[in-house]
Amino acid sequence: MKCLFHKIVFVGLILLADCKLMLAQEQIVHGINGNFEINSQFYKADSAIEAPEVSEKMLNNAFMNVNYINGNFRAGLRYEAYLNPILGFDERYKGSGIPFRYAAYTKDAIDITVGNFYDQFGNGLILRCYEERAIGLDNALDGIRVGYKPAAGIYIKGMIGRQRDFFELSSGLLRGIDGNIQLNEAIEKLKDKKLQLGFGGSFVSKYEKDEDLVRNLPENVASWAARTNMTYGKLSMNVEFAYKYNDPYIGNNYIYKNGEALYINTTYSQKGFGAELTAKRVDNMGYRSERTATVNQLIINYLPTINKQYTYRLLTLYPYATQSNGEMGISGSAFYKIKSDTKLGGKYGADIAINASAVNDIQKSPASNDTLGYESDFFAIGKTIFYRDLGLEVTKKISKKLKMILSYTFQKYNKDVIEGKSTFGLLDAHTGVVEITWKLTSKQSIRTELQHLYTKDDKQSWAMWLVEYSISPNWSFTIFDEYNYGNDIPDHRYHYYNATCGYTRNANRFSIGYVRQRAGLLCIGGVCRVVPASNGVSLSITSRF
Repeated sequence: MKCLFHKIVFVGLILLADCKLMLAQEQIVHGINGNFEINSQFYKADSAIEAPEVSEKMLNNAFMNVNYINGNFRAGLRYEAYLNPILGFDERYKGSGIPFRYAAYTKDAIDITVGNFYDQFGNGLILRCYEERAIGLDNALDGIRVGYKPAAGIYIKGMIGRQRDFFELSSGLLRGIDGNIQLNEAIEKLKDKKLQLGFGGSFVSKYEKDEDLVRNLPENVASWAARTNMTYGKLSMNVEFAYKYNDPYIGNNYIYKNGEALYINTTYSQKGFGAELTAKRVDNMGYRSERTATVNQLIINYLPTINKQYTYRLLTLYPYATQSNGEMGISGSAFYKIKSDTKLGGKYGADIAINASAVNDIQKSPASNDTLGYESDFFAIGKTIFYRDLGLEVTKKISKKLKMILSYTFQKYNKDVIEGKSTFGLLDAHTGVVEITWKLTSKQSIRTELQHLYTKDDKQSWAMWLVEYSISPNWSFTIFDEYNYGNDIPDHRYHYYNATCGYTRNANRFSIGYVRQRAGLLCIGGVCRVVPASNGVSLSITSRF
């Protein structure tokens, strides 16, 4: 009854605001928009690939966003239903409700939001509230956020709230403030200068009551970050350093060591060429609004991965997950466009991209005080390899109707560290991909992929083929097969067949398919969830309005 009352009041406030704004303005920007999505899976047990029996037979995740805007006022809500959650999603999502609702307005350089909201300070090293539905992550804040722009180039914002904890709220309370100044906008004399400079700073504090009968745990855990961004012609640089005071929690085995993180990103870009270099150091920077939270629950901050995020199917067998308890890494990438009508580029030219990354542990030594856990020299690189990759990709248009992509990637992957295994160690994987797109007519095309992964480790080598036939703008048909042909156990050389049909009309899309899913990790931006093996029929509907 209480929830129903809140919903009635919320809708009433929207209508009241609508009426007031209509009286106050002659011309009003207003409207309603949103989107709907449902993903359902019909399951069949498959003992060969260890796909479990699902008692409900069918599971689904669904949501609907509704947003309203009228002049300076905006509001919205999202209804979600996990009945019951698709395999691989946390069972604590089970149920339905309205976990996200907000109202906001902007007036005279001030922006106020009440209810739920997403936000980020800088690169997210001490605060990032966001949603990544594919991995079951949603750490939205429920509270109040106020932003203010006192002058050109200056923006300040502050917030207070509790994080979403499935269909509940965390017991921990977050408070934060962030400020940013772009000097070239704030100072008139610098507006036309080639050198563009900006500075920012953040402060976040978490409060959680200490109810531990053994340990003396800090109830307020503070963190701060300072950052700068610089652009000079074709060169740009972004640097941020973050510091977190002692925060014992289950993820660091309740040690009292302070945490720190450094992120540096440099890019250079000109016509036909671009390069990027990124470095990162993380030391004990796990940050959650409850000490006992695990997996993707109640994460306060975001520690970006620096390696390339691969999309080809076999390259996702070994994705890297950021190690919040300690890692050091560097990555680089470059892009070069070979001009058309040249000997090397031919009639249509070509694109070449290369990438590489290396991530190690940080060097650790026992601390003089056992409660601190360990000590670490900031510039010392640990001996344990977490991840390596090296990739080369060439994109070439053969003719007006034919396009080809060739790629090779080497990966070195520490399965023990990244997946929490034991006595497995490092594995080396070599993956080659050939992708060809053939435009049959102005509305029809065929895209094919041939992928091969070679490794002597783990389940050994894989091969994959894919064919996708598209009839624009409505139909698409896709079939593919992943085959673990190299498994050293002959009876485990499984095929993972998939076939999908999709239909799109205006803002609506429907797809249905048969899926035999291998177990593994699904990672986005260095944050992962475990995907169990499954077998069955999938159905997806998406719509926008």
